[in-house]
This record gives sequence, C-alpha cells and structure tokens, in this order.
Amino acid sequence: MTIVNFTPWSALLGGLLIGAGALLLLLGAGRIAGISGIVAGIGAQRDKAWRVAFVAGLVLVTWLVFRLNWVSAPSLAEFSVVKLAIAGVLVGVGTRLGNGCTSGHGICGMGRFSWRSLVATLVFMAAGIATVTLLGWGG
Repeated sequence: MTIVNFTPWSALLGGLLIGAGALLLLLGAGRIAGISGIVAGIGAQRDKAWRVAFVAGLVLVTWLVFRLNWVSAPSLAEFSVVKLAIAGVLVGVGTRLGNGCTSGHGICGMGRFSWRSLVATLVFMAAGIATVTLLGWGG
C-alpha cells in the first residue's frame, strides 16, 4: 500500500485499528488517546510511565512497519528540514490553540459525541483543504 494508491480496505483497516487502540486506552486506563495531550503531559504529569510507553509504542510500531516494508510512503527528502521544522511548530501551536489535536478531537471526541470536538474537527479539515488548495498540492 502506498499513500498515493488509496484503497478503501486499507483505510477501513487503519481506522479500525486506530479506533480499537483508542477504545482500549479508554476502557483499560480511562484515558483519552489525544496525542498532543499525552505528549504534553510527559513533562508535567506524575503519571509519565503510561504516556512514555504510549509514545514509544507509536514510534516503534511505525518504525517496524516501515522497516518490514509492509507499507510505503513518499519520501520527505525533497522538503527542507527548515520547512519541516516550521510545519511541526505550527502543528504544535495549533494543537495548543485548539485544546487538542485530530486524534483527541477527531477520533476520541467525535466518538463521544462532543460538539466542541465536532467544531474543532471541521476547522481542522477546512484548514487542511484550504492549505492544499491554495498551495496547489491537490494533484
């Protein structure tokens, strides 16, 4: 599977796996799988162990999946490190301003029927669509 070769089955499987992971964290630990909140809490909270384990699992599983060539994605080599760093900072600022990220609002919040998460997700999507359209990256 490549990111430019979309199939509904791979998208469905990915969505089911993300949803199952979020549900397991909610039922097993009573925690919301919002990545920005989990990462922000690593430095400030007393309950660091589960947060570090969660982030390490995300990184290690992703590394393993790509290492075993189960999936492929376009290379980021053509982008400058400065642009990627600026993009990362902007995403971080956006998650702080929005009190959460796409995983917290779009997956967990929408699953809990939160109106605030619905609005946040609509704003995320609109901003993404506008960015792709204005920069001409839509193909």
